Amino acid sequence: MNIFLMGYMGSGKSNVGRELALILGYNLVDFDTYIESNEGRTISEIFEVKGEIYFRKKESEYLKQLIASKTENTVIALGGGTPCYGTNLEQIKNTGSLILYLNTSVQELTARLWTERSKRPLIQGQESKENLEVFIRKHLFERAFYYNQGTHSIKTEDKATTEIVQEIITLLF
Repeated sequence: MNIFLMGYMGSGKSNVGRELALILGYNLVDFDTYIESNEGRTISEIFEVKGEIYFRKKESEYLKQLIASKTENTVIALGGGTPCYGTNLEQIKNTGSLILYLNTSVQELTARLWTERSKRPLIQGQESKENLEVFIRKHLFERAFYYNQGTHSIKTEDKATTEIVQEIITLLF
């Protein structure tokens, strides 16, 4: 069985994915790293050089490629926008995998992302915490339709990575 982790940037998909894969003895695919490896550029560089439309098109192609590779016993930490574009979510759902939404509050995301915004193309231009919070709130509203289609929603508020992983393992067994 594969496990897809989805949620907004900064929700902990990579960290939870790494720890979950280790405990379960699964492989890990951090989808952003997968894209970067295939493109030979960081996500920021892809956005800067090629733009978001190019990125979203390649993201869909790489998702199809990953799904077609028939990986098993793998935790896949998706990019924040991956399930929200094109037919990506339907492709993920059609795998029959467990899809977990790491549900993190706007306030928590703002706090986590404020210091990382220079590395995140979608939020680089946010000059104040207030503007960043408004941006995240709007984005989450737009993406909630997709995120809420996960098999389960895991609230991450005030939880350490190990607590979130334990909650996921409880769902599995």
